[in-house]
Amino acid sequence: MESRLIFQDEISKNKRNSFFLMIIIFAIFAIFGYFISFAFEPGFFFIIMIIAIIISLGYILISYYKSDKIAIASVKAKKASRTKNRVYYDVVEGISIASGLPMPELYIMSSEQINAFASGRDPQHAVICVTEGALNKLDRRELEGVLAHEMSHIANYDIRYMTLIAVMVGMIAIISEIFLRSLWFRSFNSDNQRGSIIFVIIGIAMAILAPIAVKLVQLAISRKREYGADSTAVKFTRYPRGLSDALKKIKKDSSSIDAKKEKISKAVAPLFFSNPIKGWTSTHPPIDKRIERLDRM
Repeated sequence: MESRLIFQDEISKNKRNSFFLMIIIFAIFAIFGYFISFAFEPGFFFIIMIIAIIISLGYILISYYKSDKIAIASVKAKKASRTKNRVYYDVVEGISIASGLPMPELYIMSSEQINAFASGRDPQHAVICVTEGALNKLDRRELEGVLAHEMSHIANYDIRYMTLIAVMVGMIAIISEIFLRSLWFRSFNSDNQRGSIIFVIIGIAMAILAPIAVKLVQLAISRKREYGADSTAVKFTRYPRGLSDALKKIKKDSSSIDAKKEKISKAVAPLFFSNPIKGWTSTHPPIDKRIERLDRM
């Protein structure tokens, strides 16, 4: 018989794992920069770094401060009505009181799928959006589990955390692109040809492999944050079965609905409670594994 999982321990473990994976991204960035600095003149290397930092930070900061509005607009969601969607409001207000979080703005998007997402840079600028399918197909306990999961992302500052990771991943991708393109204009002289070529070859290998490696680590971090949100949701509701039953319904529901017809952007797909885009690049853990963990709490 498998041992019971304690949600407090699971929350701490997932935070440690996420931090460790973030350190791996920083390490890859440092190693990549180290080899590029030997392959090129120091001045040129710093130019590459400055360009990468400006582009990456500029793009991410705009996305970060407007994340709630961008996410809502991308799925064409409408603001929920307190009178028409009383259960939705009541459940979120209850979780808000239990968690000590401010009440987020509530939205509804048109979709038959059971799904939801949270966005916003901090609890004071947070939004939660659910699909019509979630409101129609989930009972109150199941809806509470899903919404507690989304409130957990807000409480854990997951948007801010994943933005930091996105900055690092974006910088590595930009540096790789600039490095590979700059090789067309690179010349070698006889004095430093051997040493430079060795570092250039290593740099090329790093430029190809580093973006792939950090992207995989980013996906792993995202999956750990989902486990963390599941555990925090149990902390808020003290009822793991609600979230577990919701996941079981989602699993059954997803097999009968063509997700491709939903036309959900890949940019916002990672925000969702259940990732609408499947495959090896999924930002979410397997539903069966999430259910198994919740059933052991």
